[in-house]
Amino acid sequence: MVVIGLGRFGTSLALELTRRGTEVLAIDNRPKITQSLAGQITQIATADATDMEALRQLGVPDFYQAVVAVGSDIEASILTTSLLVELEINDIWAKAISTQHGRILSRIGAHHVVFPEHDMGERVAHLVSGRMLDYMQVDENFALAKTTPPKEYVGVPLGSSNLRRKYGVTIVAVKPSGEEFTYATADTELSYDDVVLVSGRTEQVERFAELP
Repeated sequence: MVVIGLGRFGTSLALELTRRGTEVLAIDNRPKITQSLAGQITQIATADATDMEALRQLGVPDFYQAVVAVGSDIEASILTTSLLVELEINDIWAKAISTQHGRILSRIGAHHVVFPEHDMGERVAHLVSGRMLDYMQVDENFALAKTTPPKEYVGVPLGSSNLRRKYGVTIVAVKPSGEEFTYATADTELSYDDVVLVSGRTEQVERFAELP
């Protein structure tokens, strides 16, 4: 995996991939940054990723996946992504800082465009506005949330709760206090101090998490 751009997002990604045992080639044009991360990432290089020859010399064409984590320099982000497309990298991920930036990256050939700042802001907004303990947007209009059960469903077997028919969501797992998560079944009865994983359409999950 090639990670280009070692700002906060790129550095966190490269370090986590390395921790998981993935071979990572991290590239940044700032010597101070690359020197500070030496020894923490599989392979790290100081280079200009907008230079095709530099990418070739580093062996970038030998990698299957690449992430362009360049943020504020939109021109460098676009040029780097276009060079990776030209090198026929099979799976290109690119960070975007605006919708327009993301559209351009998609048009020039990025296979996946991510919006880290936007996604984090959206996630925090959900966490601070209700009972949600964690939140993940799985698809454009489908979400998974960790929350506590509404009082109307405490002590009621899920199989007879009419939860899905009434609110359109499914409780997929339950974590009793002091225990681990287990899959929810029709016989599962919730307690006030349980934590549940609930899935469904985004607006339905939000509505469920706001129930008292």
